[in-house]
Amino acid sequence: MKLTLDRIARATGGERRGAGTTIVEGFSNDSRVIEPGECFVALAGEADAKRDGHDFVGDAFARGAAAALVARIPGGVEGSFVVVDDVLDALGALARATRSEELAAARVVGITGSTGKTSTKDFLAAALGPATRVAANRASFNNEIGLPITLLGAAADREFVICEMGARFAGNIAALCAIADPDVGVVTNVGAAHAEHLGGVEGIESVKGELLDALPVGGLAVLNADDPATARLRARVRGRVLTVGSGGAVDVRIARIETGPDLRADVELTTPWGTVRARLGLRGAHQAANAALAAAVALDAGVTPDVVAAGLESASGSLWRMELTSTAAGVVVLNDAYNANPHSVAAALSALRYLPVPGRRHAVLGEMRELGPTAVAAHAEIGRRCAEHRIDVVIAVGTGRAMDSLDAAARAAGVVVRRVDDVTAARAALDLERGDAVLVKASRAVGLEALALDLVAEFETEVSEPRTGEGARA
Repeated sequence: MKLTLDRIARATGGERRGAGTTIVEGFSNDSRVIEPGECFVALAGEADAKRDGHDFVGDAFARGAAAALVARIPGGVEGSFVVVDDVLDALGALARATRSEELAAARVVGITGSTGKTSTKDFLAAALGPATRVAANRASFNNEIGLPITLLGAAADREFVICEMGARFAGNIAALCAIADPDVGVVTNVGAAHAEHLGGVEGIESVKGELLDALPVGGLAVLNADDPATARLRARVRGRVLTVGSGGAVDVRIARIETGPDLRADVELTTPWGTVRARLGLRGAHQAANAALAAAVALDAGVTPDVVAAGLESASGSLWRMELTSTAAGVVVLNDAYNANPHSVAAALSALRYLPVPGRRHAVLGEMRELGPTAVAAHAEIGRRCAEHRIDVVIAVGTGRAMDSLDAAARAAGVVVRRVDDVTAARAALDLERGDAVLVKASRAVGLEALALDLVAEFETEVSEPRTGEGARA
């Protein structure tokens, strides 16, 4: 979106300073990836941080930034500035102003839930894209920084703007809705993710419902009828509701799911607008629900079933989510290391189980963070699920009671477990050979994505000997 610095100053209560460009197109808070012509957002670090965004203003200008939104002008740096009292508050105020003016005609879709937000966003952007002008957040830009940047990055002629909405604390989604003013709200599910900060599953349900509270009387809520929380969430909606599920009285029904050897699912959706048949672009049987939620939004918006199907098939996933690589050495790597919670780990283990490989199945699992008092029980359940899904070897990465419980439960169920302290030790514990498959999964803070990337690089160049006497287990 093109905005003048005067417009930015008015919306933020800031002051223009410096000389140079008077118009910017887009915003970024990362000087490493800023595009020429964008405005650099110099966000302050936490109280104990050694540096903040103001330390990188000069670098942003060197990389082509047209201006910078700052709380202070760094010494020795020349350029165009808008100076404000608080950069984060100003960013939200500017996004709120553009939503009410430049993007007033757009329909904003808010997507929240414990799991599946990003995948549902990716499906919806693809399903709407061929027929409409769509903007959507990059990757998982779903917080008080990412959501405003998404709105400010949308061209003024967009018909739809898709915004993921994440939460770590009560009130987070309400604050995002105050900026985005959503017309459509999608809740994928209610699980245990971030239970530590949100007060258990009940608290999670409450904060996810903040999106529904924010919808206007003429708005639309799209809910997952297979989720136990949906009946209660539905009572919070003032406008229309569309339900999605695998059975019962739902508006969009998942009539068929068949998963192929590459983990892409063939699905059939029966809807009031006609039948949608698609081979989903994102991997895993669990993606059927996310695709159905996206289809409901697109079909209600007037996109035809055949166009929706084509979009669901062409959807591409975000980084480190169910990335499947069959390497030259005959080792299959399933990189789902972006993040982890009980629901997503269970889905990933199911996917590993049904990979058609002749060798063993290895799961490198790290801690699922921010589960609070549910952590020990949740990790024990994952240990038991490793046995249910016939995982041959578990590499349990990390220390503490949560990983102790996963380790003990998996061993008790008959799974071979190798316990290690860190990512480096995890690689040493893996004895992968041709025909084997390995899943890598943990909360992002564990850093297991580095292991997955290293495994792909290693086995694309090194050829291992085939294993004998081992069969696949389905």
